[in-house]
Amino acid sequence: MGPVTSTGSEAVGRVAHATPDAAAPGPSAATVERAARAARGHKQRQRVAVIIPAKDESRRIAATVRSARAIPHVDLVLVVDDGSEDNTQHVAREAGAVVVRHSHNRGKAAAMETGAAVVAMRDAPDRPPRHLLFIDGDLADTAVNTAPLVPPVLEGIADLTIALLPPQPGAGGRGIVVGAARRAIASMTGWTPTQPLSGMRCLTREAFEAATPLARGWGVEAGMTIDLLRLGFRVLEVPCELRHRPSGTDLKGQLHRAAQYRDVQLAVNARRARAAASNVRQTISPREQRPGR
Repeated sequence: MGPVTSTGSEAVGRVAHATPDAAAPGPSAATVERAARAARGHKQRQRVAVIIPAKDESRRIAATVRSARAIPHVDLVLVVDDGSEDNTQHVAREAGAVVVRHSHNRGKAAAMETGAAVVAMRDAPDRPPRHLLFIDGDLADTAVNTAPLVPPVLEGIADLTIALLPPQPGAGGRGIVVGAARRAIASMTGWTPTQPLSGMRCLTREAFEAATPLARGWGVEAGMTIDLLRLGFRVLEVPCELRHRPSGTDLKGQLHRAAQYRDVQLAVNARRARAAASNVRQTISPREQRPGR
């Protein structure tokens, strides 16, 4: 498996190839048909949960929830109120979301992990675990436009899909944080993403669990991408017509980007240190072959 991009970049990472036994008889037509019916049934039964980490989003969260509920295959919209000081939780619940709340602000990664845990508790034991679609709380009516992220995961083309957003009016960043994250991911995985900090992502339960614990703060997206690519999961960037509230050029926007840069660097450095430690262990203590094995 390896990353897949909408621009046709080469896949990197581990790719599993099955070598058939030439002497073994092929499956019968009936067996093939039964397998095809099972695959179709699995796809029909597969459900998706939307998880929306939110803090002080009372103005937009109702529109975001209503729009997210219209995404095909979605049967659960969950809002994780991460210590809001406004009435985000009440507005979200009235709009039709299931709401859980952190009593104080714990950060985006913690909200994502809480959301995934709640979804797991609501998964039926006789059905496949829901795929997870993470979206931002400020997408408002455009939230439904994250729908293209779902089919590649549903059909097994990708394990993780990432939304490519169009240019956002009023955005004040100069690309410093995005560039740093892009270069770090490329250096550690061999794949160069277009929008490494995009928070709109759909992934399988297996991929999410492989990526936990998530990187803290604003480093969650870069850390998740690095971890999953290095583990051999497939990643696909998908264009989505989304609009959200961008950070401006004022002091608040500059502080936000400074925090982003700090958290991305922390996430990347932690993974570089982990990779270096793994290489040292393999060098010092190589696996020894015992006689008779």
